[in-house]
Amino acid sequence: MSDSLEEEIVSIRRHLHQYPELGFNEHLTSLYVADYLRKLGLHVRSGIAGTGVVALLDSGRPGPCIAVRADMDALPLQELTGLPYASLHEGVMHACGHDGHMAMVLGAARMLTEAKAQLSGSVKFIFQPAEEMLGGARHMIDAGVLESPRVDGIVGLHLWPDLPTGVFGAKSGTVMASMDHVDITVQGRAGHGAAPHQGVDAIIAAAQLLTALQVLVSRESDPSEPVVLSMGSIHGGSLPNIIADTVEMHGTVRAIDQGTRERMKRRVTGLAEMVSSGMNAKAEVKYEFGYPPTVNDAHLIDLAEETLSSLYGKTAIQHLPHSQMTSEDMAYYMEQIPGVFLLVGAGGKERGEYPLHHPQMTIDEKALGLGAVFLANFVSNYQERKQNC
Repeated sequence: MSDSLEEEIVSIRRHLHQYPELGFNEHLTSLYVADYLRKLGLHVRSGIAGTGVVALLDSGRPGPCIAVRADMDALPLQELTGLPYASLHEGVMHACGHDGHMAMVLGAARMLTEAKAQLSGSVKFIFQPAEEMLGGARHMIDAGVLESPRVDGIVGLHLWPDLPTGVFGAKSGTVMASMDHVDITVQGRAGHGAAPHQGVDAIIAAAQLLTALQVLVSRESDPSEPVVLSMGSIHGGSLPNIIADTVEMHGTVRAIDQGTRERMKRRVTGLAEMVSSGMNAKAEVKYEFGYPPTVNDAHLIDLAEETLSSLYGKTAIQHLPHSQMTSEDMAYYMEQIPGVFLLVGAGGKERGEYPLHHPQMTIDEKALGLGAVFLANFVSNYQERKQNC
């Protein structure tokens, strides 16, 4: 890759970083992405599932169709990095690397367009809205992005500050966990703080329940089958001298096994009802299955590792010892078609020690060019492999 293209990819990322937008509201982002792709001469469709963009590179020769996916949305965080290209949108930040994902895919699109004469079949570049908790991938699939032409395989990358720059995290099988949603409302009875016996304290009942729920992981789950239960939000009460009548709790459950997902749904619901009843309160539980596990196709993960080895050597591959308990709506595509999803190390020493979803999170931008080159070469290798089958 030329120095000028590497600089362009970094410039794209910094521009997008300055103008982050939340899920299904990526209007400026969508316009920027679509304009870049049209200037490459690709056939571009925008407004898919609201703000999604899909571009098609057709080689004019028979062959498979492979998709390259990027997510576009940012997080509701106030950026605190102090970078000269920090977010200009109050309370919104690209703190999960989606700006970099878009930059890598746009860079790969340019490389592949310039190498069109060496390609066969076609390449779809999918830029989806609303990966963060909202399942934008599912909406894109419902809108038909895997059809016309039918997509045979898909590849995606995620920038990963926990890995050093120059290293790609790879895993056969399940690489990321499912993510299910739990909403619990504990209903008590209001009363005066000086006469607690006349009410039913929803805060006390919720506190007991919050502690009891942890037993489902620490004492009921097989340690060899990962599961995480995190209640990230709890709200209740209004004044110091009023016994609270309602507490709302919201959280997620993550697992890699479908049986574990179903057991957790059953036990969270039952335990919430029993514990609340024991405190003379009532619990209403809303438990919804969300993102499925992200499962790498065996053939495509092998091809990805072969591509990485040829580009950067075998030391560029770090085999992940276990599934990440984070979740990705890339999983929805990979339920429909074979896919591969890799982590791109972006943890250069200069970036600090801040993780994803932190208001001071930054990435080593050297990772962007490495990811873009991998994507372009993986697409080429995929098409060659399919043609020779």
